[in-house]
Amino acid sequence: MSVFAQRNTPTNEHSAHAVGLTETRVVLDQLRDYTRIQRAIEYLDERYRSQPQLSDVAGAIGLSEYHFQRLFRRWAGVSPKRFLQCLTVEHAKTALLQGHSVLHAAIDAGLSGPSRLHDHFVSLEGMTPGEYGTGGEHLTISYGIHASPFGWCFMAATDRGLCRIEFVDEADDVRPLAVIEAEWPAATLEHDPDATGAVASQIFEPHSEATEPIKLAVTGTNFQVQVWRALLRVPPGCLVSYQSIAGAIGRRGAERAVGRAVGQNPIAYLIPCHRAIRKSGVLGNYRWGASRKKAILGWEATQAQLPAAS
Repeated sequence: MSVFAQRNTPTNEHSAHAVGLTETRVVLDQLRDYTRIQRAIEYLDERYRSQPQLSDVAGAIGLSEYHFQRLFRRWAGVSPKRFLQCLTVEHAKTALLQGHSVLHAAIDAGLSGPSRLHDHFVSLEGMTPGEYGTGGEHLTISYGIHASPFGWCFMAATDRGLCRIEFVDEADDVRPLAVIEAEWPAATLEHDPDATGAVASQIFEPHSEATEPIKLAVTGTNFQVQVWRALLRVPPGCLVSYQSIAGAIGRRGAERAVGRAVGQNPIAYLIPCHRAIRKSGVLGNYRWGASRKKAILGWEATQAQLPAAS
C-alpha cells in the first residue's frame, strides 16, 4: 500500500476532503517524523547564536541522541550533522552557483518545453482566458489531502492537470478549498482523493515509475508563468536567486517582481519556489513556513548526495 493512502470518511460538505480513520502506520510515522524534524529546525533557529549540541536539540524534542540520529536517518537518509550542514549559508552559496549555471543552460535550450523533476517530466500551461472569465463554468476540480514527507498536502486537479498544491498543518484544513471556491466560483468541486492521491504518489514517493508527464494547469500572468517555468528548471540540490531568475527570463532588474511571482506560486514543491533564495545565501521566508522550507531544502540536498538505489 502506498504511504500516501488516504482516509475516505466524509462527515459534511466542508470537511469531506479530510483524511478519515484508516491511515497506515507508515503514514503516521512519516508525519510524526516530519513534525519532530520541524521542531528541531525551529529550536536551532531560535538558538543559532549559541550553537547548541545535537544532544541539546534531541532533548528539546523529547528524544535521546541515539533516537534523534535514527529519526534523521529514517527521514533523510543521513545523520543530523550532515543534514544541518546543508542548511548553512556556505552550502547555500555553493548551491546558488550551481543553480545559476543551470538557468544559463536553460536560456540556451529555451524555457518553454517540458522540464525534468526527479525522474519525471513536468509540463506547465496556463488556464485559458475563457475558462478564467467564466469562473470555471463546465470545469470539474477534484481535490484531496494527502500525507507527504513534509506534512499534510492539499492537492486539486482538473482534467488538464494539477491546479493547486498547498501544504497544510491539519488534515481537515479547509482554507485551500476556500481559495479555489473563490477563484473558480462556477466550477464543480469534487472530493476525489483517489484521483489526486495517484499524483501525490508520483511526486513524493522516491523512485516511483511514472508512465505519463505530470501536467500543471495554472492561472497567472505571462510574467508569473515565465518565472514558474524558470523555477521548474532548477533541480533538487540547487538553489537560485531572484536576480538569476530575472536574468533567465530577460527581465534584469526585476528581482522584486520575481519575488512576488515566486510568492504567488500555486503549486507548492512541484514548482520549486522553495529553491529561490536571496543571493546572500540566506534561505529566507516561505509561504508555507520557513521551517518547512529548510526541511525541504535539507531533505533534497541530502537525497541528491545519496548514492542511487541499485
